[in-house]
Amino acid sequence: MSENQKHRRDMTRRRVLVAGGGAVVAAGIGAGIVSTASADGAAGKKPAAKPTATKPTAGEACYRLTSETTEGPYYIDADKIRKDITEDREGIPMTVRLKVIDSDTCKPLRGAAVDIWHCDALGIYSGYESLSTGGGGGAPGGGTPPTGAPPTGTPPTGTPPTDAPTGTPPTGGPGGGAGGGGHEEPTDDKRYLRGTQLTDKHGYVEFRTVFPGWYRGRCVHVHTKVHVGGKMTATGYEGGHTCHTGQLFFAEAAVLDSAEVAPYSTSTTERTTLDSDTIYPGNGAEGGLLTLKYPKGKIAKGVVATLTMGVDPDETHTGADAGTED
Repeated sequence: MSENQKHRRDMTRRRVLVAGGGAVVAAGIGAGIVSTASADGAAGKKPAAKPTATKPTAGEACYRLTSETTEGPYYIDADKIRKDITEDREGIPMTVRLKVIDSDTCKPLRGAAVDIWHCDALGIYSGYESLSTGGGGGAPGGGTPPTGAPPTGTPPTGTPPTDAPTGTPPTGGPGGGAGGGGHEEPTDDKRYLRGTQLTDKHGYVEFRTVFPGWYRGRCVHVHTKVHVGGKMTATGYEGGHTCHTGQLFFAEAAVLDSAEVAPYSTSTTERTTLDSDTIYPGNGAEGGLLTLKYPKGKIAKGVVATLTMGVDPDETHTGADAGTED
């Protein structure tokens, strides 16, 4: 990279961000809408015009690089190009709208493949059901079921976060987003709550899914990857390279609201708060904190989650090189 290019990139990353570190203004449906866009779960703001997956949102600014994290051991390579990843999972309906831009030029990335994957309402990952404890009772992986108080806003005590959904310390890195990486081979052929979409000409993708639950040692989160330079084939997206591996996070206010709704309310798993999580970088939207919109007091009716992600398409970030700082 030339000195001029480096200088231009540095200047770009020092540009002023919009409030909340760069989250896109999300959808609203009138009065009584809860809006969460910060770690303290700020709510009650009146939403702006509803964005779509095909039109750019007005008033956007250039965003810093979105923080990189490990991919976690439960990643399965993209083979399901689909918008609706819910399948048979119960939970609060959630629409995830992401916009991907080049963090240097601020221009949207067209044709990038965006993966998302996450656990279900009770902390179970598809493809790894036998390794997931979940929050509904026993530990199918043979671990000891986690104990403790039902989900509250108070961080769990007694056991440091390990990012392992089993009741025992991880041996090969199991857990949905383990700090330090590691990968587990799938134990079953389920693929719910996993999918890939290609960004449109404005850099948007949209997924239909359910609000994630939690498991021991991690706050509520969604994993994501962005791939560029590849192409669509009969078996999925192939070639190119992964320019971003990260996680998307949820404000505490929304998580507490979800905990009042079945099946989330049946979970007896200790819940790690956003501030106590060992993966969330604590830097708002730049770190993957989503903007959430839903009817006040009626989160069960559905949530719209949005974020603009700044990535460097020339870099490679597989999630294996993020070390223990993610």
